[in-house]
Amino acid sequence: MEEQFILRVPPSVSERIDRLLSDEASTSDEIPLDLCFSEDGRNGTFMIGNDEFPASLLDLPAVVESWKTYDDCALVKTADIGQMIMVREPGDPAPNTVEYRHGLTPPMKDARKRRFRREPDLNPELVQRVERDLLNILSGGTVENVNEQEEAAANENASNENNKVSTSPTPVEKPEAPETGTSNPAGVEPERSESEDSDDSM
Repeated sequence: MEEQFILRVPPSVSERIDRLLSDEASTSDEIPLDLCFSEDGRNGTFMIGNDEFPASLLDLPAVVESWKTYDDCALVKTADIGQMIMVREPGDPAPNTVEYRHGLTPPMKDARKRRFRREPDLNPELVQRVERDLLNILSGGTVENVNEQEEAAANENASNENNKVSTSPTPVEKPEAPETGTSNPAGVEPERSESEDSDDSM
């Protein structure tokens, strides 16, 4: 596999490069080409002859496969291209991010927004803590803050149980139902009327 990249230049520069790459170019028309980058590896300068143009190294939204052929029949894959060097005119503004929004073909216009899923919003501190805990586990250690998490969970469970006990309804004593009829604590028989005596005699 080879190491390749996409070189995108302004139209005025592309015409000069086409003349250099053409078979009709003579040795007197050869112009030196050079490309140098700064310390960050993302911004640099593209030089053709005595002219200098600002350049930026950008990441493509998708990997592009490169193929070549010697007989216009059999194709051989040579590289996976994931970056592009964009050469700008001296007055053009530099890109804000290192991730290029568009692809190389018209259907891939604004591909990062239309075709790709949104990245989840993760807390950087949480990611660092999980990464640190994972490294500790791989090195034979234990996860940090496990005791603190267990204590917090135990305290939460205890508070939940206390809330359940305090909020549980207390049983209410039901009042005793009154006895039917008249009360007769002394066991004295009630006086019978004359009508009742007459009924018994019959």
